[in-house]
Amino acid sequence: MFLVGLGEELWKKFLPKYLESLGASVAAVGLFGTAEDFFDALYQYPGGWLADRWGRRRAFLAFLAAAAVGYLIYLFSPAWPYLFLGLAFVMVWQTMASPTIFATIGDALPKERHALGFTLYSVLKRIPVVISPLIGGVIMGAVGLARGVRIGLLITLVLAGCAAALLLSLRLPVGASDTVRMSGVWNSFHPTLKRLLASDIVIRLCEGMADIFVVLYVTNISRITLPEYGSLIAIQLLTSILIYVPSAKVAERIGKKPLVIATFLCFALYPVAVMLTHSFTGLIFAFILGGLREIGEPSRKAMIVGFAQQPLRARTVGLYYLVRSLSITPASLIGGLLWKVRPETPFITAAVIGLVGTLLFALTVDEQAAA
Repeated sequence: MFLVGLGEELWKKFLPKYLESLGASVAAVGLFGTAEDFFDALYQYPGGWLADRWGRRRAFLAFLAAAAVGYLIYLFSPAWPYLFLGLAFVMVWQTMASPTIFATIGDALPKERHALGFTLYSVLKRIPVVISPLIGGVIMGAVGLARGVRIGLLITLVLAGCAAALLLSLRLPVGASDTVRMSGVWNSFHPTLKRLLASDIVIRLCEGMADIFVVLYVTNISRITLPEYGSLIAIQLLTSILIYVPSAKVAERIGKKPLVIATFLCFALYPVAVMLTHSFTGLIFAFILGGLREIGEPSRKAMIVGFAQQPLRARTVGLYYLVRSLSITPASLIGGLLWKVRPETPFITAAVIGLVGTLLFALTVDEQAAA
């Protein structure tokens, strides 16, 4: 996960700008975000099903091979519509591998250490997001956006090959043979997990409506350069990394719910913070707030895995994210339409939705179950 992320993050945050450079309109960029959410929804449950049936290692290798096809399509795309085809393959790794890694952490650790396990995973996953956008921004500033993205894709293909070699050396659980249907997996959901899912959907509507337009807002409206934007992304992710371990320790003392509430509040406030400042210094504080969105993420993920039955673990995670992602699929497209009204509109709307999601979680998720 670390190696592939090290490559993907060289260019991933710049894709909306890359689409724009290839002639895509703001609405098309919004549609790309919606397509990303659609594939995120479509692939989650199949990813969990394959992880439970094929075994973790075989599933990881298959997902990585599909992603490599997507990188090649991105690399040789002559026009922006081809990026939608590439996205269909790239998202196999980004999405199908997610239930697999959740299940792998659940397999490897006792329940009381799940939050700490997700903390370590989150740190390792986000180190590339601190390093790579800085490097990607410098490369694009030196050779241009399009050429810089293609250089990043070539590096990603090399690192994906290294990741495949490492995966071949891992000993992971083999597949299961049960025939539980999707409806049976849904019926196995703990009631608290269903309530968490409902509030999570609202929060991700907030995120999906604004996040894909942040790069356009800060570069087109606030006049921030691409290298500066890369620096802001690094600051955001460094903030996340620094708060992971302390937040895990706090969760052990006071329970998971307060940290999840803090995370949801940061999701609501981040788009407003980006919108209200047009200076690089001000945006540093906004992106620090964006990094604080991760303060309760290991706790939320530990809740999901903790409530899942062991034989259905990967499928439970997959179904959770299938429902969540399918529910938020229109968010980026709606954000693009709101942008046409005024660039600030999707950010304000997202903030209001985020506050509603925070309140929903605080009022409906039982503290004892969350802890």
